[in-house]
Amino acid sequence: MFKVTARTVLELGSELISSDPIAFYELIKNGIDAGSKSGVTVEFDIVLARRDLEEAKAEIASAMRLAQVANEEDYGEPKTDGSDEDDGHVGDDENVGLEDEEESFEELRDRVANKLITEAEALWPTAHDLICKAADLEALAAALHEVDGMNSITVSDTGSGMSLEQLDTVFLVIGTTSRKTEIDAALATGSEESPFLGEKGIGRLSAMRLGDTLSVRTSQTGDTHYSTIDIDWSAFDDITKMIEDVEIEPKLGDEKDDPVSSGTDIVIRRLNADWSEKRVEWLATDDFSLLVNPLDKDKNQRIVVVWNGKRVPIQRLDESFLSHANAFVRGDYKMKPDGPQLELRMELINLGFEHPREVSIETAPTDVLLGALVGPKAKRKRMNKRDLDYTALDTVGSFKFELYWFNRSILRKHKSTGEYQALRNLLDQWMGVRLYRDGFRVYPYGAEDDDWLDLDKTALKSKGYALNRIQLIGQAQIGRVANPKLIDQTNREGLRQTPEEAILKETIQFSVERLRDEMNRITKEQKDAKPRFVTDETRTQDLEKRMKATIRSISRVVPEEHQDVVAELEMMREEFSRYASQARDRIADMEKDADQMLAMAGIGLMVEVVAHELTRSAEDALDILNGLKRKTVPLEVRQRLEGLRASMNSITKRLRILDPLSVTGRQRKERFKLDELVTEILDAHEVQFARHKVDLEVLQPDNSVTVQAVKGMVVQVLENLISNSLYWMDVEKQRKMSRPSKLTVIVEDNPPSVRLSDNGPGISSQYKDRVFDLFFSLKDKSRRRGLGLFIAREAAEHNGGSLILDADIINDEGRFTTFDYQVVGDRS
Repeated sequence: MFKVTARTVLELGSELISSDPIAFYELIKNGIDAGSKSGVTVEFDIVLARRDLEEAKAEIASAMRLAQVANEEDYGEPKTDGSDEDDGHVGDDENVGLEDEEESFEELRDRVANKLITEAEALWPTAHDLICKAADLEALAAALHEVDGMNSITVSDTGSGMSLEQLDTVFLVIGTTSRKTEIDAALATGSEESPFLGEKGIGRLSAMRLGDTLSVRTSQTGDTHYSTIDIDWSAFDDITKMIEDVEIEPKLGDEKDDPVSSGTDIVIRRLNADWSEKRVEWLATDDFSLLVNPLDKDKNQRIVVVWNGKRVPIQRLDESFLSHANAFVRGDYKMKPDGPQLELRMELINLGFEHPREVSIETAPTDVLLGALVGPKAKRKRMNKRDLDYTALDTVGSFKFELYWFNRSILRKHKSTGEYQALRNLLDQWMGVRLYRDGFRVYPYGAEDDDWLDLDKTALKSKGYALNRIQLIGQAQIGRVANPKLIDQTNREGLRQTPEEAILKETIQFSVERLRDEMNRITKEQKDAKPRFVTDETRTQDLEKRMKATIRSISRVVPEEHQDVVAELEMMREEFSRYASQARDRIADMEKDADQMLAMAGIGLMVEVVAHELTRSAEDALDILNGLKRKTVPLEVRQRLEGLRASMNSITKRLRILDPLSVTGRQRKERFKLDELVTEILDAHEVQFARHKVDLEVLQPDNSVTVQAVKGMVVQVLENLISNSLYWMDVEKQRKMSRPSKLTVIVEDNPPSVRLSDNGPGISSQYKDRVFDLFFSLKDKSRRRGLGLFIAREAAEHNGGSLILDADIINDEGRFTTFDYQVVGDRS
């Protein structure tokens, strides 16, 4: 059986609760759990600031040391220098010294008295009287100690209260199971709400973080007397004591004025911090205002703060302030009979340019969530990520969140300095994304130095709008019953790291990125959109011919004396022709530059794909070589060498594919057989297909299909389509393990085209027009770039072809599964 030392209580209290706000959080939460009808009141009665207390103690100690030195000098060794002996009378000089000493003490006592806070009207008269009655330094020190004990923090509620017996069997039992038992029952019966916010039974110990002594006065309805208990936490600091050696006994207190009343008062004294009026105001603004859900109107969660009888205002988040947001996203993660789904509503109100209010509503079903939040299992394992099994999508439970984006530069427009400053102050106060469970805050999420969603880091890497912490105000709402796997750490410093916690975080991060995608899309469509410039060299040449013919006709009819005007017209025509030629050359250069940028972007993606395969093959090769060290049988060696040779062949094939992807190769059109290129690309993926257990079906035409195109761009398109298919088939396999992955590639010759389809989850109609957009992606965070299909389509159109999602072919769930890549070129 374990034995518990008394110091363990201190470890669970003051040393485990890491901050004052969290200590108040625990005490206030207990008041709410008691069913307080009027919320919780926190009163600060401070007659002497801690800083002034320490200064006064130092001054008194210094005066005591000086007095001791003076006393030692007065009663030292007898003089032996032949001077007159002491006659027992006090000389004039000594009288002066005593008078100075008495005056010095009075000045010190007055200085101490002046440190008392006059606003503490209930405490100041008594405290002032204690100080002024002190007759010497020792009495002044004792009075100062007694005044310090008058400072207090009282946390009061009008809840159910506790009986004398419950003080002993519940309050004094660390880790009491009473609340946990009821919460477990609520979970078992499928209740929609949790009966309590807390359940660990150690929250009351947080009081020792705030002060060294604790007094509890409580009663239940019908009790005639209060029940009380007093605790001096310093008693637990004796390293020789076991917990049972510290005696604490509940007692029956004074008679109640109103037997019907109920509630609990927790009074903390010998405070450990300086609770000035300014600091309490900061606490109310920075912490208490955010302690309960700012958009919730539950009166039982009302918090009142009082400093020396004066109420300290707690500013709530006014919904009118949220109307100034430039954009927002609301998310609702729901559990449906066919699996979880995420509903997002995004509204773009003012992006800093003229545009209508844009509203986008989309629903991400289970397969999209699996791909976007979890990703393929093998990929997560290689990246040493937490194993987010797809079952966590279900076990995380339902939750909601809302995030509002404020652009400070846009916010300033058309507003007076005062109005802007007021909005900015509110934004500074509320910025960040907080987490609430059953309407009560979960620390430290959303604190000034907490970036739990990696918003700042993501904003630095993202294209377009920066959605960082200082621009976002938001909250996520979870519940103890709705989300039983989202559990606090014991020290109240966040949730435990579990797959469900990761799903919660990934979901909100994904939603922020979707909001950014929508903002970038609208900006591109409505602000940055430029009409496509189409060069028409034939029309330009026709204009030149017409000008030349017209000038020639004019020359025939114009008199000789005016031929100089005709000559000037001819010079203007020649100048126009020269400018037109320069313009054509410049347009050609720009198109070449754009093609090179497209080529380099494509190469970057392909290098990533090939690097992935090289890494995989290298790992396989190392495994084989390591295995060879342990095997000496020649047959085994030969078999393993065959495996090594297959891996190396895979690398060789993938490197061979890279050659036409060079910028030089991608810019040159050539004649080649499309069917042979498709075969070569698929052969290069043979090992990868085997590893992913992909059933490949290839349908080729009877005759070869010869095209003239940029070969490297064709490779880029096909490689991207294959990569996407492998990703989403791996994702689908986690949902439907028994179904084999199947990839079908069809090469057609009229017109030359490649059709690629797979039995992955498919693409829903809401994303059909978005998959080719720049930076749009539904893959997991590590692969969410949104470049592949955009570049693939650009590469297809560069050859005069097209890449589309075939709207005529759908799977059993009504989703699109086939890409049609038409390669337009000269046929042989």
